Amino acid sequence: MEICIVPPAEKPPVDRAYTVAMTIRNFKGRKDVEVHLFRPVDQATFESENGAYPWHTLLDDPLNPNMEYDPLSARRVVMEAFTAKERDQLVEYLKQRYGDKLQSIDSCVMDFPIPLGLTALSDLGEGKSAGFLHLDRTPNYPLGFPVRGYFDLSEHKPLIETKEEE
Repeated sequence: MEICIVPPAEKPPVDRAYTVAMTIRNFKGRKDVEVHLFRPVDQATFESENGAYPWHTLLDDPLNPNMEYDPLSARRVVMEAFTAKERDQLVEYLKQRYGDKLQSIDSCVMDFPIPLGLTALSDLGEGKSAGFLHLDRTPNYPLGFPVRGYFDLSEHKPLIETKEEE
């Protein structure tokens, strides 16, 4: 398993600034499925943490000024990120629990400011090929914070390719 943790070029403006993704070798009939991990934020957490961030420096203009967007979704992008300590704990847990099943674990700091219109992972929908993993629901989950993962199987090749797909 390959682990790539890219250190920030400079200190991020907030502690909660790190993204983590893992690539699962075989998952639901697909190979090398990328799963974007995040810290789910319920409404109570959102309300309690919302005032703790300097939003005027963390958020930027919209990606596209003509598109409609949820102004709170970009805030959830920040709140769903991990601190460096949480990232390190999560990477260690993934190595120990899923090491032989994972192709890689990748982490880097988010680019700030976050553009308005960026969608938080928790705001993405589930469907025929997309969904969420609830890592914090596994037996004997040891971390003191919840972790979810978003995946989209349509982005990945099947384990066994049929004649039609070739």
